[in-house]
Amino acid sequence: MQPGDRVAIVSPSWAGPGIFPEVHERGMKVVRDELGLVPVEYPTTRMIGASPEARAKDLMAAFADSTIRAVLATIGGSDQITVLPYLDPEVVIANPKPFFGYSDNTNLLNWLWTNGVVGYHGGSTMVHLVRPGGLHPVTMESLRRALFSNDTYEVRPVDEFTDLHADWSDLRTLDAPLATTPETAWRWHDATSRITGPTWGGNLEILHWNLAANRWIRPNEEYAGCVLMLETSEDMPSADEVFRMLRNVGERGLLEQFPAIVYAKPKAWNREQPLAAPERERFREAHYDAVLRAVEAYNPHAVVLCGPDFGHTDPQYVIPYGGLVTVDGPNRTFSVNY
Repeated sequence: MQPGDRVAIVSPSWAGPGIFPEVHERGMKVVRDELGLVPVEYPTTRMIGASPEARAKDLMAAFADSTIRAVLATIGGSDQITVLPYLDPEVVIANPKPFFGYSDNTNLLNWLWTNGVVGYHGGSTMVHLVRPGGLHPVTMESLRRALFSNDTYEVRPVDEFTDLHADWSDLRTLDAPLATTPETAWRWHDATSRITGPTWGGNLEILHWNLAANRWIRPNEEYAGCVLMLETSEDMPSADEVFRMLRNVGERGLLEQFPAIVYAKPKAWNREQPLAAPERERFREAHYDAVLRAVEAYNPHAVVLCGPDFGHTDPQYVIPYGGLVTVDGPNRTFSVNY
């Protein structure tokens, strides 16, 4: 892509821009002024309660339009799986272009993957582009490289991060930075190999929905050699729930296909569960223990990395979905290819 290109702005899940238009407009200003791109909204971008058919129609229009160079989701949601049946694979295969989104957008990223199109996990416009206190350089550098380069880029531990989020009903909460937590060390398991492969995965809860529906999941062997990338949402599933979901993936025979697994730092705070800092640290460590417990049972020789920031915490790295990444255990590095 180049500065000045047109990008589609869509709401394939929840129409957050229709409920919080001021927050949405701040994100659009970043798209225009910081990224130098021309945002093009579609009819359902701000349409609260738009039908799955209407949201699918906007997605297909964005992919079919040759003047649109990328498709950016405004935010996630909880029902994007109902949009997938109305998508036309032929349109996307004939007009492949990068789609950016995370959380519930895992549905669409996985659907694109099954049709051979690489997407990007991250970059929803209402979240990290409207960050309290201003844009984070880690997020913006990663997003710019994903948009404008073909770089190989090393994902590094951040100095500090936050689980907290602003109250969009009070725009004053966007003016000051949120409290942050110092980074602890990433956790490695069986870090004896260097694995390069295309990614698959996304939000663990959403993947579990896709596996249950069993409509957009390929045979197990088609995932062999991929790097499994996982993150969890602001719903904050317990460590026991994480283990059970991964156990189900293991019982399916799918978990053993991945020579490397990368598990993002889980979000450990929301307004319904306002955990104190020590509780948040215990929450994260319990998640990592649950992942390793499942791996020990179903794929004990996988290289596992826990802790990179590509999930619901801030800042957020943008990770290619279907593109190549390298998990280098001996050198304790993790790099992505844009």
